[in-house]
Amino acid sequence: MISVILAAGMSTRAYPLTLTRPKPLLRIANKSLIEHNLEQLKGISEKVILVVGYKSEMIMKSLGTSYKGVEIVYVKQKGQLGTANALQEAKKFIGKERFMVMMGDDLYSGKDIAECTKNELSVMGKRTSNWQNFGVIVQKNSYLAEILEKPTSFVSDIVNSGMYILDSGIFEIISSLKKSKRNEYELTEAISKMASARKIKVVYCSNWMPIGYPWDMLKADMEIRKGKSSIGDKCIIDGEVHNSSVGKGCVIKGSVSDSIIGDYCTVHSGSEIECSVLGDNIEFTGKMASGKKIDIIVNEKRICVENMGSVIGDGCVLKEVSVEPGTLVWPNTKLSNEKIEGIVK
Repeated sequence: MISVILAAGMSTRAYPLTLTRPKPLLRIANKSLIEHNLEQLKGISEKVILVVGYKSEMIMKSLGTSYKGVEIVYVKQKGQLGTANALQEAKKFIGKERFMVMMGDDLYSGKDIAECTKNELSVMGKRTSNWQNFGVIVQKNSYLAEILEKPTSFVSDIVNSGMYILDSGIFEIISSLKKSKRNEYELTEAISKMASARKIKVVYCSNWMPIGYPWDMLKADMEIRKGKSSIGDKCIIDGEVHNSSVGKGCVIKGSVSDSIIGDYCTVHSGSEIECSVLGDNIEFTGKMASGKKIDIIVNEKRICVENMGSVIGDGCVLKEVSVEPGTLVWPNTKLSNEKIEGIVK
């Protein structure tokens, strides 16, 4: 079966990390999101069509034309025109056979994917009490009725994972779509229209991890590592690393706990980092504390995070600083001897 992975978006919710790289290349347990998903497709898909756009050259350079025996074909989405448009760009490589669609920045399990492929057409969902933050699936007799994008009142607690089994019939529907309020062509709208004429099975997943924000990365990282730290190659660990991922070439002389540290970072002696996400090539001296129920502003929207430290973009040099919980620091920032809080650009 051919798989289509949609990986073209800018992912502004993951700023400052995605200012310097596409979201599918963000790393969890020292492996990029896209690599985690490609591994789950082994034995299921012989070819992956990867729809890229934002910083596409970085993805192409990182993966090449195959990954552990799975062939990769790249298609560029010409603009940020939505998921339906992204899928339409891949049409010429698909033909008339059934195919799989998945998002490039969420994590899926091979077991759930295989279960979806048992049906002629399917959509994968998961029950959750946090339905307000997702598109939700409305079903009838175990088949899809429609997908509603972030409803304001309760209609279903089954959220859409963005994983589908479709066939070429979807492309005619996409061609008839009009732009949504977000000025995009929505794949969920096309699939809802398809469901009005054909049966699309709703399959429940057991291990889907949506990665919308940097703090979602921390949760997924801990789940994958299962309490055991992940240390990259050629690291020098003279300090303490507890329940964290540390990238390659790092020097850790301070204390790191419950965090993700990118490649080639230095954490100096006496420094403390808690529940934070650091990009690559960062030098840090000071304290980066975490807190409970931290309010963070993302895209002008206030979000309350249960437990969070800070998110530091690539290339920052922060010396003798105190970083308040919920701080976001844009790439290549250089600061010393001060208290840092809020959004620092």
